[in-house]
Amino acid sequence: MTILIDRDQVIAGPALVPAARDLARDADAELTIGLINNMPDPALKATERQFMKLLQAAAGPRRIRFHCFSLPSVKRSPEAKWHVESEYSDLSDLARGKFDGLIVTGAEPIASELDQEPYWQDLTNLIDWAKTSTRSTIWSCLAAHAAVLHLDGIERRRLPAKCHGVFDCEVVTSDSLTHAAPAPLKVSHSRLNEIAESDLVQAGYQVLTRSAQAGVDVFVRQYASRFVFFQGHPEYDALSLQREYLRDIGRYLTRQRENYPRLPVSYFDAATEEKLARFEKKATHQRHPALTNELPRLNLRADIGAGNAAAVLFRNWLRHLGEGADALAVAPSEGVLAPR
Repeated sequence: MTILIDRDQVIAGPALVPAARDLARDADAELTIGLINNMPDPALKATERQFMKLLQAAAGPRRIRFHCFSLPSVKRSPEAKWHVESEYSDLSDLARGKFDGLIVTGAEPIASELDQEPYWQDLTNLIDWAKTSTRSTIWSCLAAHAAVLHLDGIERRRLPAKCHGVFDCEVVTSDSLTHAAPAPLKVSHSRLNEIAESDLVQAGYQVLTRSAQAGVDVFVRQYASRFVFFQGHPEYDALSLQREYLRDIGRYLTRQRENYPRLPVSYFDAATEEKLARFEKKATHQRHPALTNELPRLNLRADIGAGNAAAVLFRNWLRHLGEGADALAVAPSEGVLAPR
């Protein structure tokens, strides 16, 4: 999938060819960004849309060539595999191009340890390549955990309960990435593990934002490329956490998980939380898949601020990419990222 994002217009497919002729006069305003989308099948297309919408809103006068990829070793259903094979670029094409920026998402864990995941070798190859072959790379959630494990041996820690909800984050270090950030930054988090701030600081990472409840939010490290790490999901739209919560309820009712999921923090309004508490009592006593038909109507809090943090972070990130686009000269490294 290759898309041209041009001054709040999204142009796809064949339209790229004639558009390319018009770009020569404004080449210095064009950025090439890749999305390595490893999200679980139900979230695959939603993740494409979320990042596309973010880049579109943050682009300003810049044109962005947006390419989608996925690690070939991430296990997919037949339908999702068909979508990736028909719509996404082959990962080997990444090494043959010149990318200003890269966004890498996590994948749903399968193994108990990250370095035992079936995609581990492909992911670590990507990490090594991105260090010298991009202006900046964003590592999101599980991808951030995998990157710091590979780069510095920092182990993530299992949380006593899932970190799931919208959390108030504060800027703790002045940085161009958080310039003009609102206070607080409201960011969605959804994870079972965390990276301790003390481990990151000891290894030389710089923490930019944190939450009193959720811990480290955004942190960075400079290589030839500037690596930006999100423990949360600033890209999530308003309903992302709801979809995950309903998915987990469904898994509980079908006995794919043992524990009933906790409510996302600071997400549903008070009346909805009361209804969901009553539904939980019923579900734990009458555990059956058919109960999903009795789920109450869900309403979100009015102050979740979905997308506000991402709007700031991505606008600043694109500005950083634009300032260094002309200076970045990367020799193609064909074959480095070829599938095993």
